[in-house]
Amino acid sequence: MNTSIQDVARAAQVSISTVSRSFTRPELVSKATRDKVLRVADELNFSTSRSAAALKTGRSMRIALLMSDHIRRWFSASVIEGLNEVLSGEGYDIQIFQISSIEERKEFFDMLPVRRNADAVIVVSFDIDSSEIHELKSIGMPIIGINSVMPNERGFTAAVNIDDTQGSVLAARHLINLGHRRIAYVRTTRDVSLHFSVQQRVDAFLECCANSGISPHIISAGEGPDRVSRVVTELLSMEQLPTAIACQEDGIAIPLMFQLMRTGLSVPGDISVIGYDNSSFAHDLGLTTIAQDPVEMARTAATIALNLINETDAGELFRNVPARLVVRSSTGPAPLRTPAVVNAGIAAAEAAGIAAELGEDDDVTEVDSAE
Repeated sequence: MNTSIQDVARAAQVSISTVSRSFTRPELVSKATRDKVLRVADELNFSTSRSAAALKTGRSMRIALLMSDHIRRWFSASVIEGLNEVLSGEGYDIQIFQISSIEERKEFFDMLPVRRNADAVIVVSFDIDSSEIHELKSIGMPIIGINSVMPNERGFTAAVNIDDTQGSVLAARHLINLGHRRIAYVRTTRDVSLHFSVQQRVDAFLECCANSGISPHIISAGEGPDRVSRVVTELLSMEQLPTAIACQEDGIAIPLMFQLMRTGLSVPGDISVIGYDNSSFAHDLGLTTIAQDPVEMARTAATIALNLINETDAGELFRNVPARLVVRSSTGPAPLRTPAVVNAGIAAAEAAGIAAELGEDDDVTEVDSAE
């Protein structure tokens, strides 16, 4: 049989309202009385209802989390882990909303002030409209960004961002210092109408290269299980292979390394590869990358959110976390020779051209290009 609040009040010889305040408004109860109530509650295995506590405090005990990416991916899963570590201990649930378009985003912000079913909103890696932020601020709901676009200018209450400009400059300078001039940059393709924060990575990388007189070849990796295969196809179709490839995220860089090696190319002997994230397996596979820590960033964002909800000092509201270059075995000096896979293709083309000119196909040895 479950113990009721009346049972606790009777055993502790206090009123029901005193038991309630001992759990929900402890500052209104003397320490001696509260200690007695808690001791009796523990002896009777009594636990407060989260819904009842929410009614008492006027809070939903829920944080709305807006994400644009698949939850199964490393960054998203890491953010959820970091938020849960902090919020669950404070009695908060996380409600996840996956946003893939402006229409879905507008619907969320239109309905949230009416429902009032969250105490704060955390937005991960994309932009929101200033008017939407104003709507939440008008009802006193804090909005916190993680890797969000220009959060201060947009009117976010707080934000925790990786310094993507610094990270991309580190990546570009690393390749340039190794002597690379033929560089490719592989980026993801997502709904640009949401203005994803990773666009800053692309812009900063290209600008740093341009300052050294280099114009990287941009390749867009679409969604789907064969997206890296399509990237490799485009790379091998180039007139000259790049000597280095920078990837917007490790999720592209890691499978790309494997597929390049399957074509007969050596990493980093023929082509250097650098990622961005320092995600799972990057260390084991020797991937040079730019490190960020989404778990720690999420912990920080959750702590700020709680302080804002409780109206306590949250410290610095807008925090820019430095990126870090982690050099491993997937990058090396630019090769002095053309990779064998390209030599074979050139030889085949030259042979076909000579044969066509002389009309002596039978006398020309056929050269197959490597797969």
